[in-house]
Amino acid sequence: MEREEAVFLLKCHAFACDDVTHPKVEHGFLGSLRPFHGHLIEENFHELMGILRVLAPELARSTLNREVIACLWSITHLARAWAIEPAGMLRSNHLISDEQVAVMEQWLSMFSYAVMILVEDGGEQEAFWEYEQYIQNRGNTEGEGV
Repeated sequence: MEREEAVFLLKCHAFACDDVTHPKVEHGFLGSLRPFHGHLIEENFHELMGILRVLAPELARSTLNREVIACLWSITHLARAWAIEPAGMLRSNHLISDEQVAVMEQWLSMFSYAVMILVEDGGEQEAFWEYEQYIQNRGNTEGEGV
């Protein structure tokens, strides 16, 4: 994946794409939560982590792209507000299970940690260590839905 594609996909996942009719906007990370159809799309999480890998060198620079940072922040903040917070629209309306909340917390923790480490220029190995462990563990539990 090239940078341009990564930024486009990031904008889709953050619900910040100019083309709001694009399927990735509707079914992307944030789009899949509003409206929520009863399941989390793990592929979206993996795609976000892939986008971070592409953008890793850029995130380590002293000058950051405001649009990229806004998308990263939106994903972290809005997913937490909508899916994890007790007063958020999914929990307060009993649309998301406790198991799904735990999964979303885990995903957002890995995502936000990776962003933090990359922005601090702490290196890709540290930024993606927990995610790599997650992938290895998921390989052992393949076929389980969320």
